[in-house]
Amino acid sequence: MSARREWLRLALGGAGLALGWTGAQAQAALVAGELPQERAVPGGVVLIPLGPAAQEPRAEHAGVPLLVVGDPIAWTAVLGLALAAAPGAGEIIVRRDDRPPERLPYRVTSHRYAEQRLTVAPRHVELSPENLARHERERERQAQIVARFSRPLPATLRMRVPTAGPRSGSFGLRRVFNGQPRNPHSGMDIAAPTGTPVVAPLDGEVVDVADYFFNGRTVWLDHGGGLLSMFCHLSAEHVRPGDRVRTGERVADVGATGRVTGPHLHWSISLNRALVDPALFLA
Repeated sequence: MSARREWLRLALGGAGLALGWTGAQAQAALVAGELPQERAVPGGVVLIPLGPAAQEPRAEHAGVPLLVVGDPIAWTAVLGLALAAAPGAGEIIVRRDDRPPERLPYRVTSHRYAEQRLTVAPRHVELSPENLARHERERERQAQIVARFSRPLPATLRMRVPTAGPRSGSFGLRRVFNGQPRNPHSGMDIAAPTGTPVVAPLDGEVVDVADYFFNGRTVWLDHGGGLLSMFCHLSAEHVRPGDRVRTGERVADVGATGRVTGPHLHWSISLNRALVDPALFLA
């Protein structure tokens, strides 16, 4: 906790509630600069004020636990929205030890991401039975990784850029190959030469180091509370599962492994099992 946040916590503990501040107002004062940018669209993040409580409330969405941050002055649920999320109303369930479950609403705004139509050789689109079977196995493995919900929780949700280089704005881009739609692009691409260092954007534990069919050499970091980072297409890894790393520590090198046309880093963020836009977390 920063010195400023501690000062605000003490000040609000003695005066904030007496002044009639709402939970949202207190939370805004306490965690300004520590939360991701809110963007209530598919692939975005929603910040839902939970108000004051002596103990950390428990929140969930569709049965999946949510990251809750704050302190007794005010708590906030941080909800990641999948790219497939439908626009309209939704709700989370909040549980406190001494009260019945609450249902708190939120709303998703529609957003149209770019679409790219390409005509390529069939071999670049259609997988062999062997490669398809491998992809299915790897998809199940990664589903188990993003289902993690560990502690300790991150002290801040603002991250540093994991590598230097031009960043594409391709998050959410949907490609259509030979008339066949593919899943939208679920991360940030950063162009950099092979061998460029990749560092941890936030403290975390290394939970997977593997070579995947599409993603190439890959490292997963668990930051806690259902928040994870994935780094793909690497040329080298400098960590192994079980290692704990600090923000800025080198974990890998940029490469061009997997199904890519050139060296770059693909960085994805998973929050409550939803892949969300990394740009919202940059400090």
